[in-house]
Amino acid sequence: MRDCKNNKIRLLVGLLIWLFAVPAMATEVTHAHTELRGDNYVLFAELDYQLSEKAKEALENGVSLFWTLHIKVMRQRDYLWATTELDTSIRYRLQYHALLNMYRVVIVKPDSQEKNADSYNFSTLSSALNLMASVDKLPLLKQSNINPEKHYVVQIKANFEIEELPLPLQPIAYINPQWYLSSDWTTWDLPPVPNTQGKP
Repeated sequence: MRDCKNNKIRLLVGLLIWLFAVPAMATEVTHAHTELRGDNYVLFAELDYQLSEKAKEALENGVSLFWTLHIKVMRQRDYLWATTELDTSIRYRLQYHALLNMYRVVIVKPDSQEKNADSYNFSTLSSALNLMASVDKLPLLKQSNINPEKHYVVQIKANFEIEELPLPLQPIAYINPQWYLSSDWTTWDLPPVPNTQGKP
């Protein structure tokens, strides 16, 4: 009976070592900021998408990989929960076509549908990931919608969509760190609106 218990403990320890010994290749937001351009706040961001060996293997065997870049603008309040002023997203689909030896990135921009998506072809994986890595001058909010006396923050997160993997692969992806390909939330202050009250 004691040997059986010890075997279970050894099995559990072995499973934990297997789960956590494999380094995760998570996505990282390396830079992000917002600027006021005319009457619009726009987003600039750089990300580093890292694929584990398991993800690369699946991609090269015809499995499409999906990420959603979530973008939020929140108005902070002293005594209540922050209010969401903007909640939008950009969706990326990464594919590999073995016959053409070509990678394809499909981008669904905010307020667009899959049928209106932009697609780009690349000869290398690194070139495809570089396209996904850059967000340049994405419009967020108009200055007129921002109260200059309030404090706002911007948040972004790249979320790997495990639910888009083939069904047999999903249970494995939920427990294997090689499929932990999402980023953490990155948060920063929205630049304040210039207060022109009192100026001639």
